[in-house]
This record gives sequence, C-alpha cells and structure tokens, in this order.
Amino acid sequence: MSVDNDSAVPAQHQRKIIHFDCDCFYAAVEMRDHPPYRDIPLAIGGRPDKRGVIATCNYPARTFGVRSAMPSSHALRLCPNLTLIPGNMTKYRDVSRAFMAILAQFSDHVEPLSLDEAFIDVSSSDAFQGSATRIASHIRERVRNELGITVSAGVAPNKFLAKIASDWHKPDGMKVIPPHEVESFVLPLPVEKIWGVGKVTAARMHELGLYTCADVQGWSQQQLQERFGRFGQQLFRLSRGEDQRPVEAREERLSLSVEHTYDQDLRDLASCLAQLPRLEEELQQRLARRQLLEQIQGRVVKMKFHDFQQTTVERHLQRPDSDYASLLTAAWQRGQRPVRLIGVGVRLKTAATTQQPQQLSLVW
Repeated sequence: MSVDNDSAVPAQHQRKIIHFDCDCFYAAVEMRDHPPYRDIPLAIGGRPDKRGVIATCNYPARTFGVRSAMPSSHALRLCPNLTLIPGNMTKYRDVSRAFMAILAQFSDHVEPLSLDEAFIDVSSSDAFQGSATRIASHIRERVRNELGITVSAGVAPNKFLAKIASDWHKPDGMKVIPPHEVESFVLPLPVEKIWGVGKVTAARMHELGLYTCADVQGWSQQQLQERFGRFGQQLFRLSRGEDQRPVEAREERLSLSVEHTYDQDLRDLASCLAQLPRLEEELQQRLARRQLLEQIQGRVVKMKFHDFQQTTVERHLQRPDSDYASLLTAAWQRGQRPVRLIGVGVRLKTAATTQQPQQLSLVW
C-alpha cells in the first residue's frame, strides 16, 4: 500500500474533491471470493471464439501485457496460462452499490463514473474535522474491511487533478495534491494526461512542440484556440490545473457513443465503411473502461452529411442486421452524398430493463 499525504492548510473556500477507483474491480471481487485466483493471471471477459473482449484483469495478468479492452484471443496469446472467466454482473453490481453507499455517508455530492469509480465532494463535510485526506483514508479502510477489495484515491482541489492523483500510486494507494502544490504538480505532466487529449491530438501537439503542461502554458489562450478551436480553451485551463466543474449525481447512463468529424468529406460508402474498425475499437475501449460491455442492448450509427443534414439508424442487438456495417450502409443510403461525420454507439440496459434494484474546513 502506498500513501502520499500532506497536512498543509489551503486557502479559504477551497474545494476538496476525492476520486476513488477500485483496483481491477471485477477481478478483485473474484479473487476475494476465490483465493486460488489471487496469485495467478486472471481476466474477466468474453470468449475468444466469440470475438470477446477483456473487461478487466488482475495485476499478475498485466505483467504479461494483458489489458482491458483487448481482444480475448490476443490476451491468451500474450499469456497462455491466463484464467479467463465470464464474470458475474449481478455480484459486481451488488458490490458497487455497497461501495457507493459508503461514499454517500460522507457527502450528498457523489458522482459515479462507473460501477467502481466515483467523485465525491467533501468540501462541506465536518467528518474528521473536515480533512479530505483523513476522509479518503477512512473510506479506503472501510472498503477493504467491509467489501474485501482495495481502492485507490486522489485528493485535490478539483476533478481533473483528483482523477490524475488516484492513478498515481495504484494499486491500493493514495495521492494528495494540496492547493499550494497544484502549480508544481501540473508543470511536468505530459499532455496525454489532459482530459480530451487522445492519440491524434497528442501527436498534433507534439508536432507543435507541446509535450507537457509547462509547454502548453507557454501559449496564450488565443494561440491555443487558433490551433485547436474551442478545445483550446480547455487546454489553457487544464494545463494550469484549473477545473471548475461541480461534482454532481448523474442519472443512469442510457447510451454511449464515439464520433469523428473528418477533415475531408468521405465521398462514398466504401470510404465510410473503412472508418468503422477505428470507431468500433475506440467504442469497445470506452465500454470496457466503464464496465458496460455486458449492458449493451442495441447499436446505433449516426451520420452527418456535408450539408449538415444528419440521420441515425438504430437496431436491437438481437436483430440480424444490427452490426455496424449494416447500420452504416442503411444510413448512407438515406443520403448518398459526401459525409463529414460518423458516430457509432450503443443503447444500454437500465435498472428497469435488467430488474436490478438500483461547512468549509481548512484541513486537508
């Protein structure tokens, strides 16, 4: 267990946000219930002969290069001794509800991101004399003792920094970023840590000599907007560790999607179909990270034509024409003209469809 603590006193009215992330959640629950799994490579995912994908894996499996969102067939090639099991979503949801219930005892402002991950705003909590560090430590201890799994935590003045911090000492660790350390903490951060910066944007930033937040801080907001459009505003703020978004409870997620706007219009159906593998891979990765692979009930394709007219095609998962190629073809046939944007997504099962019960302190 690794803990990075700090007892310094921040400025008055400073927000205190904690991000909790359970370590290899599905695998952790299985290792808790089946001790022989603890010291062997273990993964939860779909069957390789059914184009299954890894939802999560334990740390012994990760030493072989196995990762979430990876095709199960590839994972087994990397680690022939990998124990691959389908998992038990009912059990994982039960553990998740118990985890969220613990968080809710310390704040009304809990924002779940997935079954095993959440933000909590403890700025007004008087527990442990208002110390966010002590609250986080106590919650981690309770999760360990009551649920039998470990959780990493990040404590910071905002959501952006708290989420980065929770990954700092994984697994089973905690990182605290007090307000007076924000500037020194963000300066060396690679641009890939900034929310919204994916591989394509990172490569573009590298071409411009932007590798760290310190590099980005060397550009004015106007320069960043000229290069990156509206996203430039976000780059300007986050590179300085600024993030004013509130922690807020979310209603149950009903869908998830990814979409790309292309620099040059796609002229024909074949050009559109050629974009599907990349879009599907990105969507699978997002679903796996959020533990939503088992909740898909339908697929959706969105298409926007060069004249900004758009159409959406949706099919239930059980229909034979529910694959993305069929949906994209149907969408194209409605316009049969150049395309500027393609999106692929899923509709998700809800609790109803699955019948699942569903004061400021100066102490850090």
